[in-house]
Amino acid sequence: MKYRQLGDSDLQVSTISLGSWLTYSGGIEKEKAIACVHKALEVGINFFDTANVYGRGAAEELLGEALSGVDRQSYILGTKVYGRMSDTDQGLSRAQIMKQIDDSLKRLKTDYVDLYQCHRYDENVPLEETMEALTELVEKGKVRYIGYSEWPADKIEAAGEMEDVASFVSSQPQYSLLWPYPESQIFDLSAEYGATQIVWSPLAQGVLTGKYKPQAPAPADARASSPSMGGQVPQAWLQPPVLEAVERLKKIAEDADLTLPQFALAWVLRKANVSSAIIGASRPEQVVENAAASEARVTPELFGLAEDIIRPVRQP
Repeated sequence: MKYRQLGDSDLQVSTISLGSWLTYSGGIEKEKAIACVHKALEVGINFFDTANVYGRGAAEELLGEALSGVDRQSYILGTKVYGRMSDTDQGLSRAQIMKQIDDSLKRLKTDYVDLYQCHRYDENVPLEETMEALTELVEKGKVRYIGYSEWPADKIEAAGEMEDVASFVSSQPQYSLLWPYPESQIFDLSAEYGATQIVWSPLAQGVLTGKYKPQAPAPADARASSPSMGGQVPQAWLQPPVLEAVERLKKIAEDADLTLPQFALAWVLRKANVSSAIIGASRPEQVVENAAASEARVTPELFGLAEDIIRPVRQP
């Protein structure tokens, strides 16, 4: 496993990290989820990503249980705040940030999180209020560093220009061969203000694993077939032209001596300012396979061929 620095922090995160959005908020059995977390630790993954809104606390509780008894200094834990937790609890006001961090810490069974991320931008709260609250959490030691996910460029810039507040060290955008758009602006803008990328859905909700076949039903054990997770797979990515293009990528991955998931992850990690790619895994074997992408070496020519195949079917 390789590690990269997370922005202007002292955190060295594994280039492959384990997420918990759909899988560990109720998508799979608890025993399987815990087995995946333990396998991640075994193969060198040290960064675990979650959010309070994933299963309204269920994913945080799962991670809290799975990591119980593990040396707290040996792993890096990130969670998020913003999503609706009840009819009255949502957003990035000072009151919500203070309430939600305490609730998250209880579920995660820890005194602090290494990375606290604003899950989205809150248009209903002044940016100054949000940044001052996050800074207070850093000063109190409940949070080591802060980040954002899917923030608009003007708000990233505005936060970066503020004085006497904690600085963001990470950005968490969706990014994959099928969704490359953040690299055109967000990557460089984040870097300008000391943040690197922790990307989500690097396998395009499983489409880039090659498990979905053109003109065929989704496999019974695939995410798209799950009652709880299937709604999150964009239907545009399950159309025959996309799946046919993905099938063509398999030969390129073979030429690189990689599986298709490993190749897709290696493509994401080709960017130096991508510190980590978040995977979702329902089986320990998937963790092992995906973790191996950290060491992959692929020629620019093969990446170029893959982009030529995928470019015509991307859905902006």
